[in-house]
Amino acid sequence: MTTAPHPTRTATRSRRLELMAIAADLFAARGFANVTVDHIGEAAGVSGPALYHHFRGKEALLGEMLVSISQHLLDGGTRLTLEYPDDALAHLIAFHCEFAVDDRSLITVHFRDLIHARPADQARVRRLQARYVSLWVDAVLDRSPTIDRRTAIAAVHATFGLINSTPFSTRLPRARMIELLSSMATAALDRLDHPDATTRPA
Repeated sequence: MTTAPHPTRTATRSRRLELMAIAADLFAARGFANVTVDHIGEAAGVSGPALYHHFRGKEALLGEMLVSISQHLLDGGTRLTLEYPDDALAHLIAFHCEFAVDDRSLITVHFRDLIHARPADQARVRRLQARYVSLWVDAVLDRSPTIDRRTAIAAVHATFGLINSTPFSTRLPRARMIELLSSMATAALDRLDHPDATTRPA
């Protein structure tokens, strides 16, 4: 018989996710160094010290926030490569575009504030992200087997730069923005199949 999740644990996890989302928006808007636990508590409708019931401190909250989204991307990417082995790249592009449109604050926080997380959390984020990049690289090589792995890695990072531009992009309606990013990323990676795309100028 399957045991139902304990309601207290479920509520606690839900509250932690809510606090991380609130903190992400504040960090993105003001910068990690300019946000205090009192700011987060005020935005969440609780006292600042109440935050310590859920996290050991602001740095721990930041670390869990960035580890959590990195794990989410890796888990989602892994699932897609297993479910769609013949067309993994298209699904990875769509998946990442949805993330970039829905979680702009997390992109900003990662770029600017990862250095403020605890060293162990920084290392874990980088390990998770390296595995996520590898999923993309393998999918690119499956789509374009004539290119070398170094070129595929460079192409994947360039594509992430394009997709992860959402914090600085004009705000189109969600569906339109996802469609635009997906089509641009697909077109860029499709160029790898052209002989002149990876040829060094004379």
